[in-house]
Order: sequence, then C-alpha cells, then structure tokens
Amino acid sequence: MTGADRNTVDQVLHRSARRTPDRVALRFADRSWTYAELDDAVSRTARYLLDLGLQPGDRVAAYGKNSDAYLLGYLGCSRAGLVHVPINFALTGGELEYLLEDSGATTVLVDPALEPTLAATAVPVEHTIVLRDAPDALVERVRSGDVPIIDVEVSDTDLVQLLYTSGTTSRPKGAMMTHRALVHEYVSSIIALDFTPADEPLHPMPLYHSAGMHVFLMPYLMVGATNHLMEVPDVPTVLRLIEERGIGSLFLAPTVWVPLSNHPDFGQRDLRSLRKAYYGASIMPGPVLQRLRDALPGLGFYNCFGQSEIGPLATVLRPEEHDARPDSCGRAVTFVELKVVDTEGREVPPGEAGEVVYRSPQLCQGYWNKPEATQEAFADGWFHSGDLVRVDAEGYLTVVDRIKDVINTGGVLVASREVEDALYTHPAVAEVAVIGTPDERWIEAVTAVVVTKGEVTEAELIAYAKERLAGYKVPKRVHLVEELPRNQSGKLLKRVLRDELT
Repeated sequence: MTGADRNTVDQVLHRSARRTPDRVALRFADRSWTYAELDDAVSRTARYLLDLGLQPGDRVAAYGKNSDAYLLGYLGCSRAGLVHVPINFALTGGELEYLLEDSGATTVLVDPALEPTLAATAVPVEHTIVLRDAPDALVERVRSGDVPIIDVEVSDTDLVQLLYTSGTTSRPKGAMMTHRALVHEYVSSIIALDFTPADEPLHPMPLYHSAGMHVFLMPYLMVGATNHLMEVPDVPTVLRLIEERGIGSLFLAPTVWVPLSNHPDFGQRDLRSLRKAYYGASIMPGPVLQRLRDALPGLGFYNCFGQSEIGPLATVLRPEEHDARPDSCGRAVTFVELKVVDTEGREVPPGEAGEVVYRSPQLCQGYWNKPEATQEAFADGWFHSGDLVRVDAEGYLTVVDRIKDVINTGGVLVASREVEDALYTHPAVAEVAVIGTPDERWIEAVTAVVVTKGEVTEAELIAYAKERLAGYKVPKRVHLVEELPRNQSGKLLKRVLRDELT
C-alpha cells in the first residue's frame, strides 16, 4: 500500500493536512508549522533518510529533548518505512550503549548538546544526524524545497517503533510497536480523553516517552489541534504559557503536578482557560489531586493508566467519575479488553486482587530479540501486565501495586501504595516511596523513603503511620532523603532504592 491507502502513523498527519492545510499544527520555540508545512517537511525528512542508504526496517535512534525536529524524525521514519528508537536523553555510558546495541540502530538523530555523550560510547553507528540548533541540522534541511514522492511500500503491520520499557525492575526491553497498534491507540486516546481541535494543548512531557508522544501529541495531530510543544517541563514556564496562550489541555506526570501545585506562581497566574488536565505515568498522591481540584474547580481531571506495551493507554477515569471512585484508574478504553486473573490464570471475582491482563490491537508484537520474555508476557493469548489490581462489577480498575512492589512482611502481603498514601497526608511529607528491605525476622521490612518539606523526624512519621494503618503495615524504618530516584518520565525507580538500602 502507498499514499492515502496506508493506515500508517505518518498518514495520521497527512490526512489532517488535507483537511486543514493552513491551520497551525505545531509551535515550538520561535517556529510554527501549519499542517501542510509539517506534512511536507515529513516527506523531505523521509527522503533525506532514504538518500543516506537506509533501507525499510533499519532502526534509527532518537537521542534528544523535545523539539519540532524530534517529531519530524519520528514521522519521517514512519514515512520511510524505518523503525524509530526513542532513547531517554538522560541516559549515558553503559545504559545508552545497551539501547544502541540491543536495537541495532545504524543511525542516530541527536541534539548537538548530546553529541559528546554519544561520541563517548563504544557503539559505532553509520550516521549521526544533528536534529537542530546548527546550520546543517535536520530541521533546517527540511523546512523548504521540493516535496518528494516517497514510494516506499509500508504496511500497517510493519514495525514503526521500538518502544523501550522504562526498566524499573530490570533492563529495558524493546516493545515492537506496529503502525496498526499505534493508530488504534490514537483513536482510543481521542475518544477516552475528549480531544477536540479547539483544545490548544500544551506538551511539556518528554516525547521519547510513550505517553507524551502517543497519548497526547500524535492523537492531537490526528484531530487537527494546534499543539504547543515545550523542550522540558519547566513549571514557571508551563504556568506562564497557560496564561499567555490560552492553553486548554495539559498532561503532566504527578512528579510535575506536585511542584506545580506548590509553586508561588500557581496562585498568581490566570489559569481559567485550562479545562482538561491529565495525569499518569506514575501514581498521583490523593492529597495532591484534591488540592488541585479544590484550587481549580472548573478543571476536569483524567487519570490515564497503562504501560508502554499497549501504546500505552489502557484505562481512563473521567472527570465526572473522580468523586465516586477517587482511587480508581477507570475503565478500559475503546480498543482494549482486560480481565483480572490469579496466579493460575483464572479470572477472579469482582473485588479480589489479581494481575490485570490485556487483549488489544494496541499491543506490541512482543519484545525485540527476546523470544522467551515475549512468550512469558503473552502466555495464554493475553498480555500479562505485572500490575496487581482490583476490578469492580462495573469494570472500574483500582491499582493495588506493581506485583514486584508488594511487600511480604512476616508472611503477610502489604501494598506499598497504601502506606505511601497514608504518609502523603502528613504536612511535612513532599514525596514518599515505600519498599520492602531484607529483614531477618520479617523477611521483608516495610521501609519508607521520604523527601520532606518541613521539620519532621523518623519517629514522628512512624507514630503518624501507626494512627492510620494496621500494625503490620506501619514502616519499620524511615529514611529521610533529599530526592527520590526517577527516570525522565517521572516514574519512580524503586529498584534503585532497593539496591541502595540492601
């Protein structure tokens, strides 16, 4: 299939360009692109990559912060039949080398500021292409000129991206995403999250992460909105742009919502244009969400839940559902079927805890170069998420914990999230992570790692927890730290804490 017959990722943009060619599609820094201009630049990007000698199916790594050039790289790969490999721009050394080696990337799209880091790796690549901020950068090469015809055969079942998991418990695995999977996920996002062309969305979260690119930016391009892209999620700039540009839609990880709600500008800026607020990628502390809802009563909050392997959106809790089910992450989106099973694969009754498993056209085709991990993840024809949840009779999911984060203390299982939620209500607690650490008596001791925002002692926090939790759930130990280890998408790296404290 070619051209308009293709149901591929790049055709999402192309169809919007045919509908509204002169509408502004993207604003970044001092540049703006209409839909027609952006679509033409994607074709030039595809031609440039193919003229380097790249063949359909070759992997192209992207190592940079958010920019219009980063988006062009992704869509240009799609149109050329190449496989895009987004890499966390904070990775260096062995972690960066692992992703380059594992993916077999022959070409790297890179920000100039990251070129020295890339050059320091021991992994050779055939082509290094500077994305921006240089006279010969990709974005400058493709802004103008003839629009080439790209005659590469691309099917919707072809791979378009290796979407590496965040590796919170083990080394990252490359989820093999097809055009078909991601386009289905875009439609699910549009329906569940009420996207419209008039939303004026702001995109501060990193595009290397599946949520920023695939739940928000690409679906908003699909509906024809004007997208405002930021390089990084700087809180004062987010608040200023909401006021100055009349931003109506905003997705932030909880680790950005928290400082935003505490920032001095939060109460000073006019945020009345903001109508839709989205959170996900990690757990939102209940007290923080309530503080935001109280301060902005006209703002509708959506809880987005899923994981990279499913594109990543699996369930959504809508604004009108928050009061009745504040702890839920909602129900399955349009193209997702789910059930909750026990360790033997049997579906559990409503209200009982078990692992949520999925069937969906949004799912990846498995893990790149990891057939055993693929077979394990897709046992019995369902994708096994690793998330411990409960589902009620109406299909609403409540996350109990990651299965690997459940603590076995004295033979009794404790969900770390429940302990975290209790400690978050203390006025001196800014952030908290609860893990199990080895203990001779208890097997695992419930251990809290706390970032404070006021004066408090370890003993005071343990006493506070005792007033709110059953005795076996109360932390045996509390560690006060200056910050918690997180990746750039805001996901807490509990494996790092376990390594540090064992």
